[in-house]
Amino acid sequence: MNASTLRSQPRFPADVAAALKQAGWHPGRWEIRQAEEWADVLAAHGEPLDVPHTVFPAAVEAWAEFGGLAFDVPGPGRTLARTPFLLDPVCGLHQPRTLADLGRALGTRLAPLGEERYGQALLAIDEQGRVFSLDHTGEWFLGATIDLAISTLVLGLTPHLLRSAD
Repeated sequence: MNASTLRSQPRFPADVAAALKQAGWHPGRWEIRQAEEWADVLAAHGEPLDVPHTVFPAAVEAWAEFGGLAFDVPGPGRTLARTPFLLDPVCGLHQPRTLADLGRALGTRLAPLGEERYGQALLAIDEQGRVFSLDHTGEWFLGATIDLAISTLVLGLTPHLLRSAD
C-alpha cells in the first residue's frame, strides 16, 4: 500500500463507526477535563498502604477520546456473542491490586478502562495502549490499540486468551 491509500482508509470499519456514532463519539472528541477528573479520582482512591492505581498518557488519551461511551450492540457477533460494554475507568476503582498483579505478569502497568457485561469483566489499558479484559474465565487480549479493542468488542470477534507460564 502506498501512503495515499493508507490516508484514505477509514479509521474504523463501517459497523464499528456506526456503533461509535450511536454511543456519542465523533472524530475530534476530546473530553480532557473529564479524563483528568477520572485520573484524580483513581489517584486519590484507597488507603496509604493500598496498591495505588497507575495513570499514564495512553490511559488518559483513551479516556479523553472514548470515556463515558456505552455500547449495547444487539445481535450475534462475527465469532461470538456481542456483550454490552462501558468505557469508564471508575468501573475499575476497586481493582488496583488486580490490575497491578496482571501488569506485573505482563511487564507493564495497567489502568482501568471500563467494563463488559455490566461489571462481569474489567477492561484495562496498558502503557503501550494495548487493551485487555479480565473476567472469571481468565485474562483476554482485545487489541494492540483502543481502536482495535473497540472493534473486537463491537464486531463480536474472539479475543486471545493470555496463557500462564505453567
